[in-house]
Amino acid sequence: MSLAGFLGIAYAVAAAGALASSAAPAVYAALDRPAWAPPAWLFGPVWTVLYGTVAVSGWLVWRHAAGRARRRALTWWGVQLAFNLAWTPLFFGARQYGLALLDILLLVVALLVTLRLFHRECRPAAFLLVPYLAWVCFATVLNAAIWQANG
Repeated sequence: MSLAGFLGIAYAVAAAGALASSAAPAVYAALDRPAWAPPAWLFGPVWTVLYGTVAVSGWLVWRHAAGRARRRALTWWGVQLAFNLAWTPLFFGARQYGLALLDILLLVVALLVTLRLFHRECRPAAFLLVPYLAWVCFATVLNAAIWQANG
């Protein structure tokens, strides 16, 4: 049951992002993007997998850590999810590419803290976050390039 809770939280963030970005395909298509920008159809499948790994990583820490260490690690897990949640409405809804870049940079920092804390408590949980970190770093560079081209 606890795994279902973590999956529910992660996919609720995904659903909120989807609701906040119903115009995302049109906005993305209209942007001046770098040649290396992925096609719009790729984002959905990638994020679906990543939100699953984020959920499982949080659940593993919840199962394997205890007390203050668990509370601190899962607090940072929640912080990085909050930054994740804020990015989509900033980028696609408000079209505030500079603010979205600031948000995603804070997401990277929060994710690095989360990864470090998870590594201390449950290494498999930390390793599950590595693809997410890689994708968010890629998205950060893409966000910066889009802001520069469309600012």
